[in-house]
Amino acid sequence: MWYLYIVRCCDGSLYTGISTDVARRFALHARDRGARRLRGRGPLELVYSRAIGDRSLAARAEYRVKRLCRGDKERLVAGEIQLPV
Repeated sequence: MWYLYIVRCCDGSLYTGISTDVARRFALHARDRGARRLRGRGPLELVYSRAIGDRSLAARAEYRVKRLCRGDKERLVAGEIQLPV
């Protein structure tokens, strides 16, 4: 099972990614061992996680979320809108 997750950085920016183990991946990000974009931007907060299915579906969902404007991403995190599928 693949998951889509969103992490909030200390500067308020949002990072979207996919993983089969969100807790492990988030721990890597928190130790500056994950995505380069998150290095030095801690403390980090995991603000959204959702099971998607296979890797292909997760990658497509990640692409759609990354194309959302910041306001829509914030509404997704708040639960006001559904994940664009």
